[in-house]
Amino acid sequence: MATTEPDRPGFLLPLLLLAGFRTLIDDLHAELARQGHPELRPLHGFVLQAVGGDGTTATELGQRLGVSKQAAGKTVDRLVALGYLERADDPRDARRKLVRATPHGLDGLRRSAAVFDQLRQRWAATLGPDRVAALEDDLRTVTPTNLFRLDAPGWFGG
Repeated sequence: MATTEPDRPGFLLPLLLLAGFRTLIDDLHAELARQGHPELRPLHGFVLQAVGGDGTTATELGQRLGVSKQAAGKTVDRLVALGYLERADDPRDARRKLVRATPHGLDGLRRSAAVFDQLRQRWAATLGPDRVAALEDDLRTVTPTNLFRLDAPGWFGG
């Protein structure tokens, strides 16, 4: 039977990982708000990533996010209203409507990437670059290879 150290119970690890994730995401969104994107929320980042550079349909978006077409459509409606996404005819199939990122949405994605780089640098300044690299390496060792799964919204809600 496995034993844990009294000051390091097993349940603490996922809570610390979640707290680290939450800290990075909260810091990201605070900086994005300062840079002109105050309305972006964590879910929006998953949606913008799932839409991708070529766009997608609401059905495909729901599948990528692990949510219903209706839930995806509701989030798309919100991001369209905020100017991050647009609906357009699919040039390959007139029966389909695509959801695409607008220039404002692409700006939000570009700024997010730059802010994440800055946040990683901040962690490296606090912990040391070798420790951050080791943390990343260790997490790669214990997590699936399909690192970038977008279905977190559905997974959290499911």
